[in-house]
Amino acid sequence: MFKGFSRFLQRPGERLKTLFGQSPASDAPVRQQIILSRDEHSVSRRNLSENALKVLYRLNGAGFEAYLVGGCIRDSLLERHPKDFDVATNATPDEVRQLFRNSRIIGRRFRIVHVRFGREVVEVTTFRGGHGEEQDVSQSQQSDDGLLLRDNVWGSVEEDAIRRDFTVNALYYSVADFSIYDWTGGLEDIEARVLRLIGDPETRYREDPVRMLRAARFAAKLDFTLAEETEAPIRELAPLLLQIPPARLFEEVLKLFLSGHAVQSFRVLREHGLYAMLFPESDEALAELPWAEALIEQALANTDDRLARERPVTPAFLFAALLWPCVQQRKTRLGHEQDLPDVPAQQAAAQQVITRQLQHTSIPKRFSMPMREIWDLQQQLPRRRGRRAFQTRENPRFRAAYDFLLLRESAGEIESGLGAWWTEFQDADEPRQQTLINEADGGHPAGTSGKPRRKRPRKRRRPANRPAPPTLDE
Repeated sequence: MFKGFSRFLQRPGERLKTLFGQSPASDAPVRQQIILSRDEHSVSRRNLSENALKVLYRLNGAGFEAYLVGGCIRDSLLERHPKDFDVATNATPDEVRQLFRNSRIIGRRFRIVHVRFGREVVEVTTFRGGHGEEQDVSQSQQSDDGLLLRDNVWGSVEEDAIRRDFTVNALYYSVADFSIYDWTGGLEDIEARVLRLIGDPETRYREDPVRMLRAARFAAKLDFTLAEETEAPIRELAPLLLQIPPARLFEEVLKLFLSGHAVQSFRVLREHGLYAMLFPESDEALAELPWAEALIEQALANTDDRLARERPVTPAFLFAALLWPCVQQRKTRLGHEQDLPDVPAQQAAAQQVITRQLQHTSIPKRFSMPMREIWDLQQQLPRRRGRRAFQTRENPRFRAAYDFLLLRESAGEIESGLGAWWTEFQDADEPRQQTLINEADGGHPAGTSGKPRRKRPRKRRRPANRPAPPTLDE
């Protein structure tokens, strides 16, 4: 990981610099600065994004400081393949925008620049500084609860380091000398596989409650242990997530469950009381339905497997699994309380579940509508008489609904058998398909039940030219 890093930590003399002062975010003392030279670390430009390096070189060439920072350096040191490349610089967003015509400034609370190279986006942030009374509301603003409403105070690279969230994400790589700079002890925490929040945890969580979700996500992704002081306040402060806009939490849910470590993320979220803030009704159902946990974990495991095999995944299926226990619970309740038949009870339950969920995490219609179709098809799959089986198979959501059916069977929600029938039906030739339909229909010819049909009496039509019979009023 680090060439001679243990030895390096024991010889602070010639390469360690002590930065005196206090962290503007937490009043915690700044750690000793560690600089790993090119021959003391394993980060190679061959493994870094060419476009990110272009951004660094152009910023340096224009006279600005610029570093690769965050997850790309952390993952490189952990010998993982880095995916996202972020740049930190002392150039302001407007100055960055002037250097790159292929860029745009986004955000108001936290202004950043996206430099686009085809499909790849390099995110460029200006060094953040500490908050003080001298800044106006366009630069710095906090709520009464400590939530950062605006964070556009510029500072130095040292100040930027201690404004970042976790020590392992505050490592800076320079193309000027190919060294790694560490002001917060991140190298030591990577070596110990510990995830540690920079500064006072309660203050940092109040500044941005989403940091609690990031703690869960990184702990799951990296298989790191949360430092004791980082973990301690999470359960108590978890309700602060209710202050966060549902649209932002939707994006965080995608990062948690669509990054290849969904099962572990789910377990960490539940362990620290965070899952209930994202999916409150699902959390309630998990405590009452014996099959719910198995269904959700198997869906998440399938998602992880598909991502590992570079197969496509959709949030629609993911949300369908996370919320299905709630739908079933409400459907049962509506059936008992309002004596509703099965189909309208499920439709009403689905609508109620979605309405409540939207108060916590938004679900765009491009995902909520397919999710509803997957649920609705669960009531169509058992109906296989006549042409119904063929019509169901032709439905655009059939494959997802079929996979969902297998999921329900494996979790023990419903008895096995129907899934095997549909598995064979899909691959069978036409005569075998007809036989399967007959067997599913009790052995009778397709479209019949074995009983003679009663003919409905025809209504006798009155000829058009015949006058209508007189009424009593006449």
